[in-house]
Amino acid sequence: MLAATDAPRLEQLTLDFLAYLELERGLSRNTLNAYQSDLAQLGRFLTKRGVAPLHAQHGDLAAFLSDLARGGEDRPPVSPATLQRKAACLRSFYRHLRREGLLEHDPTADLRGPPKTQRLPKVLSREQVAKLLAQPKGTEPLALRDRALLEVMYACGLRVSEAIALEVGDVDLQEGMLRARGKGSKERIVPVGRQAVGALEVYCARARPRLVGLRVESHLLVNHRGAGLTRQGLYKIIQSYARAAGLSQRMTPHTLRHTFATHLLSGGCDLRSLQEMLGHADLATTQIYTHLSAERLKDAYFEAHPRAHMLGRGDARASGGRDDQTPVGAAG
Repeated sequence: MLAATDAPRLEQLTLDFLAYLELERGLSRNTLNAYQSDLAQLGRFLTKRGVAPLHAQHGDLAAFLSDLARGGEDRPPVSPATLQRKAACLRSFYRHLRREGLLEHDPTADLRGPPKTQRLPKVLSREQVAKLLAQPKGTEPLALRDRALLEVMYACGLRVSEAIALEVGDVDLQEGMLRARGKGSKERIVPVGRQAVGALEVYCARARPRLVGLRVESHLLVNHRGAGLTRQGLYKIIQSYARAAGLSQRMTPHTLRHTFATHLLSGGCDLRSLQEMLGHADLATTQIYTHLSAERLKDAYFEAHPRAHMLGRGDARASGGRDDQTPVGAAG
């Protein structure tokens, strides 16, 4: 077993590593918390194997990922996506230790997580979006807030963390623009559509002052006590309206972001502009929405094209891809 001094050692190494990620690479608080949890989990695993973190070899780290993939009696197997993240954490951690001169060799040089399966995100149709946005009814402050919340999340493709971080000064309703703070505290400017601007104007004029009262609150979206919305609070709001609209099995708050992206591409928005609006660092992350748009384009084609509509998709395939039954070579 490890000596008692090894645990604080790993803790200090982790803190130094997280400070580097935050100050020099600007990673988000959520990522930092996940990496801290991953390294603590690694520490417990290595302790059972009697291996100090600085003495861990490739086999130890591969065994750690394999153990997570298998699961155990008291824990389910970890998903491939989570294993990918944990492998990325280990690679980043040990590369940092080597840069700091604490290691001669990087034990993660050949460490790979499982193949990452790319699942297309679920999106709502325009009709489903309209049904969802119509759910907050009445003129009570919370109903006006909820209408503004749903409209702005769909209009701007905001992440949950970005929506709850919005401050009053981040929104310019006259210009129809807002400033979103994305991952790693990176800021971007996103246009706001007229419907969302209208909902925000009503909320700011009639609802927010009544909710906030005399307190000083910078957050734009507030709860019934006048304090800024929490992640859990926002999730409950959206899920309640999703249930009311009969969409609870099809969506989470992030579904509105996926839907925003897909509808923009379907409407002709170019990929680079969408990347800017979503705040993606890598265009490859944005390209997943092109698959979704291709499916929508195909549906639109078969619904609208006069020659495609004469036969169903299955009939067209059965006839060798032709849309009529005229024999080849016959006079036309």
